[in-house]
Amino acid sequence: MEDVDSSGNPSLVKLNAQDASSAVAVAGHPLHAMSVHFPIALVFGTLGVDVFFWWTADPFWLRVGLWSSGFAFVTGLAAGSIGTAELLLVPGIRGRVASWAHGIAAVTLIAVMGANWGLRLTDVPVLPHGLLVSLLAAILTGIAGWHGGKLIFDHGVGLMVSPKD
Repeated sequence: MEDVDSSGNPSLVKLNAQDASSAVAVAGHPLHAMSVHFPIALVFGTLGVDVFFWWTADPFWLRVGLWSSGFAFVTGLAAGSIGTAELLLVPGIRGRVASWAHGIAAVTLIAVMGANWGLRLTDVPVLPHGLLVSLLAAILTGIAGWHGGKLIFDHGVGLMVSPKD
């Protein structure tokens, strides 16, 4: 896929010639693209749980928030590790500024997910602290996801593309 009109720009021609397909895959399926769905869903689920707790004051939602934020962090670490491997192993991915922007946003998000879980493991009140950190995590998820989507759909990064016959 050609992501930018190179218009004779030698740097863009060279970058577009590099392979940007996934290096970490199982049976032709890129693991990073498959694994990011879990932390994304859990971040938004944790935000929803915090809103339910705010609305009902039922301690049940505190336990659900502890588990959902913990699983968001752990699955985010797994997806981030795979994404970091892709970034470091594939020159066609490493050479794009958008890849680094996505990586920085994702690492920031993972740090916020860890802080969100850490708040819940201590005696810090979920309202307002946990709710605000969950909201920040949801915003960062949108930013990192937007950059990741741009890499996949506009640049064709991280895909397993079969050769054309």
